[in-house]
Amino acid sequence: MDARIPEYLQRTLLEHYGEEKAAGIEEGYRQNRAVTLRVNTLVSDREQVCRQLDGAGIAWESVSWYRDALILPDSREADVQALPVYSQGQVYLQNLSAMLPPLYMDVQRGESVLDMAAAPGGKTTQMAALSGGMAQITACERDKIRAERLRYNLKSQHVGCATVLEKDARSLDDFFRFDRILLDAPCTGSGTLDLTEHAAPRRMEEGWVQKMVKTQKAMMDKAVRLLKKGGTLVYSTCSILPAENEEVVDFALKKGLELVSVQADESVPQLPTSMPGTICVCPSALYEGFFVAKLHRPA
Repeated sequence: MDARIPEYLQRTLLEHYGEEKAAGIEEGYRQNRAVTLRVNTLVSDREQVCRQLDGAGIAWESVSWYRDALILPDSREADVQALPVYSQGQVYLQNLSAMLPPLYMDVQRGESVLDMAAAPGGKTTQMAALSGGMAQITACERDKIRAERLRYNLKSQHVGCATVLEKDARSLDDFFRFDRILLDAPCTGSGTLDLTEHAAPRRMEEGWVQKMVKTQKAMMDKAVRLLKKGGTLVYSTCSILPAENEEVVDFALKKGLELVSVQADESVPQLPTSMPGTICVCPSALYEGFFVAKLHRPA
């Protein structure tokens, strides 16, 4: 594997996935990922957006597993950002992998929802759209600058059903209870490594990974306490390291949650997991490396 892959990551990928799959991951790291977007159904629909793209001469392709997602194979993000469809909040630029967790959340109207690490807001705005703007979403972000970006994106996407809390979700009072919780946890970003030309080097050390795992388990511990009986929790990361994924899910199972099996469309490139019913997306020209697991708290 190429020397630009940090040594610890290289060793870990080979250990967990073997040479063939590790080589496939490396190939995914080298791809110039295509622009993808999601239609904001709070203010628009697929037909309107596609008409505007057609009018601007921007080619688009459908995504088999999500009607509101589009691939723009020949465009840059700047091409979309120059269009009224973007300035009016009718679309949200988002990688396909990041669209998966909100779909598995299956948020219903009237439900209380917690997004534990919400900035910059892609998944928050998606959950709002999927609920028709009728869920009660609490979006946590402890960093002031990122919280401001979250508020900006909620406003630009016409989301009125979400409240931003500028605080660490781990500090929420255990008095609160939520029907559904999204824990899109802070992680190493091992699924998003960029080995294209002129890409900046990425930090990836064993000590940092363990620090991330400690944070992930602490957030999971809080999530378990905040989840209502009968509630749903979706755990996701943009990592492909089992320590940040299956290990954290196993921690949740030992806390009393139950795994709900989820599957991805056959068009989604996947890596094997040690926990059947979870999804690990392999980096590719369309997808960032990503992990998703769905959990349930018994009634």
